[in-house]
Amino acid sequence: MKLVVGAVALVLAVQALAFTQLERELVLTVTGAALVVALLALRRRLVPDRDAEEEDLGDEAEAALRRWRGRTETLISWAESSRADWDRRLRPMLARQFELAGGHRKVKDPNVYQLTGRMVFGDELWQWVDPQNISRTGGREPGPGREVLHDILVRLAKL
Repeated sequence: MKLVVGAVALVLAVQALAFTQLERELVLTVTGAALVVALLALRRRLVPDRDAEEEDLGDEAEAALRRWRGRTETLISWAESSRADWDRRLRPMLARQFELAGGHRKVKDPNVYQLTGRMVFGDELWQWVDPQNISRTGGREPGPGREVLHDILVRLAKL
């Protein structure tokens, strides 16, 4: 509202100035210029700035990408550290993803769960997903590494 009142006041002031100067030929031109300035100011205030919206979307996408990259680097570091880190952090996550993707709950039928896990991952990879295969001395054993994590994630993605 203040902008509209200011624009009307500007146009009236410009017209009064043009009339007092006795330059009647300029009244229309000067009034038109004042009106254009007022309308541009009004448009700028009413129309949202597209660059700011695009910048916000870019910032959100960039932040999401940074979070994803941070999580991925953390997963890889856990895979390459000790077996205790694998058992504590990655194994529960992978087992949960397997249950969700495969539709077989360990609680319903443990035998079907084990057989499905061996079919999907094979014996070598299943030992790293199986939630029952936790090592009690894992703090001293090395983790399986990045390649095993990659192979497991690829097989999960195929489900």
